[in-house]
Amino acid sequence: NITMDNFTLDFTSSLILESFAIPQDRVYPAFIFGMLSYCIILFCNLAILLTVALEKRFHEPMYLLLINLPINDLIGATAFLPQLMKEILIDSRSISYPACVTQAFFIHIYAGGSALILTAMAYDRYVAICCPLRYNAIMTNAYIMKIIIMVWVTDLIMMIVLFSLLLRLPRCQSMISGTYCDNPSLLRLVCSDTTINNIYGLFITVLMQVVSVGMITFTYLQILLTCLKSKHSDAKSKAIQTCATHLVVFLILEITGLFTILSYRFERASPFLRRMFGASTLIFPPIMNPVIYGLKTKEIRSKIVSFFRQKVLPL
Repeated sequence: NITMDNFTLDFTSSLILESFAIPQDRVYPAFIFGMLSYCIILFCNLAILLTVALEKRFHEPMYLLLINLPINDLIGATAFLPQLMKEILIDSRSISYPACVTQAFFIHIYAGGSALILTAMAYDRYVAICCPLRYNAIMTNAYIMKIIIMVWVTDLIMMIVLFSLLLRLPRCQSMISGTYCDNPSLLRLVCSDTTINNIYGLFITVLMQVVSVGMITFTYLQILLTCLKSKHSDAKSKAIQTCATHLVVFLILEITGLFTILSYRFERASPFLRRMFGASTLIFPPIMNPVIYGLKTKEIRSKIVSFFRQKVLPL
């Protein structure tokens, strides 16, 4: 314990999370929805992960990048949904400070990883569609591994610095202004100057937006122009359809994520909307990503179907 003038800080004490305010008659349906969502996320993402990892013919640049998406989605969903289901089922909103910081850290790892991985995948598609003859020369496995290492190292360093700045500060409150822990809600518990934290948080948010949105906008515009110039109508429509679905997923992630971030900076923002958007960011992308990026890929889909026919549903 650390005693100061008007308050005592206990770093082993529990924090209180904001309630979802679910009516009593809807507790079990909400729990079942959360459990089913988590099971679907686990099943779909593990299916993609194991299929790419175990099948040697998928050890190519596009699939090596793709495998990072289910890993990242599993990190985000696991950091959020088990805690949420516990809150709903036993009506307990308390969480220990270390558990809260751990949850917040991995949720931020997931958020940063989503933007960086989707950016790297957009770059891969740009090279494949706009420079098809040079694709194998540019996107070698060694080059892809460098991109993957750079993505994860960048994500980890940014979040380690973010939470190192947070943990150095004393706190004098215990009420988390959200249904799960994140850096802004933890920062509100602090009772000293948070200027450095706010500047750094704003810096990495702007940096990630400029890099991810800028890169994805540029690459998909180039892909669109290349497709419009193409004389092969089948290849053109397939490429445009693929890009459109990828952009929808990215836009959903951006809109829900940005609303959640901005809602902390505007006191008039609806708490209900903040809760819904925050939960949506951690539930829907991990469900949609394996379908759009994995199961819609013919080779992966056929391999998964073949596996289930042989191992799970043998004739």
